[in-house]
Amino acid sequence: MSLIADQIVDRRILSRRVSFWRIVSILMAIALVAGVGILAGGGLQTDHVRPHIARVSIAGLITGDTATLNLLESVQKSSTVQGVILSIESPGGTVSGSEELYEGIRRLSAVKPVVAVVGNTAASGAYIAAIGADHIVSRGGAIVGSIGVIAQIPNATKLLSNIGIEMETVRSSPLKASPSGLEPTPPEARRALEATILDSFSWFKGLVKERRNLSDDQLKVVADGRVFTGRQALPLKLVDELGGEMEAKRWLQREKKLPENLNIEDWKRSDSSKSFNFLRNLAKLSQASGLESLSKVLSVISGNIEQNQQTGLMVVWSPAGETSSK
Repeated sequence: MSLIADQIVDRRILSRRVSFWRIVSILMAIALVAGVGILAGGGLQTDHVRPHIARVSIAGLITGDTATLNLLESVQKSSTVQGVILSIESPGGTVSGSEELYEGIRRLSAVKPVVAVVGNTAASGAYIAAIGADHIVSRGGAIVGSIGVIAQIPNATKLLSNIGIEMETVRSSPLKASPSGLEPTPPEARRALEATILDSFSWFKGLVKERRNLSDDQLKVVADGRVFTGRQALPLKLVDELGGEMEAKRWLQREKKLPENLNIEDWKRSDSSKSFNFLRNLAKLSQASGLESLSKVLSVISGNIEQNQQTGLMVVWSPAGETSSK
């Protein structure tokens, strides 16, 4: 009996040792993959050692994501960045996200000279970002403007009725979760939503008026929601100059006295898709190491982050019509 007991004890000790070294191995692997992920994702900027002009790209839907805001802060704090070119290619985004981005650009502009370059599109929220710069250069055929705010709710009441589904809702107050799109929108809910849209629109117009130094009459011409080409926008004072990156660099040299021999270097934010891959790879690594619980947790976190969508009022433009809030 004692021999069997000794064998059981030995097996338990061995099992604990194996578990200990398994955990040590997974932690070391996580640290290694994390280091590679940070470098690959642009989390570290180690190559900008000489004085230069930083190129920062603002592209896609603007949501006020942390990675972009952190990038602007890094550029702001860099001793080697002498000036900044914002390369803007975006139809806009959420109101709050555009506000956050604008404020980040203004903080940067207080320390470094900033010029925005519009290649194809800087509409709605992206135009808010552009006016955060000290100077706006636009291609003649670019799309700028779309000064307005929108919220769209799909009305699925007829569809639900056709398939025999009727929504029954119990609310703490009449305006809770309304409008929802699953039942007719009551007039008081529509008025409440309109009030939030008009409040954001008033803020947007005030920003344009202040930053572009427009009179009330000039603002009225450009703030009806339409878009303009760069050529149309120039006499309307929505942009300062036609051209591209070369003209932006010349403006920095002429107006901000930057040396002519400065190179333009890309500063890139962390790629969120790489972050998702990083978490998925950690989940697979945990599963291969026998840590099923950790693997499941990492998989859930990765899925939740990837599926997360921005909500709120939108300042965004598309050729097929304004994109709605969700």
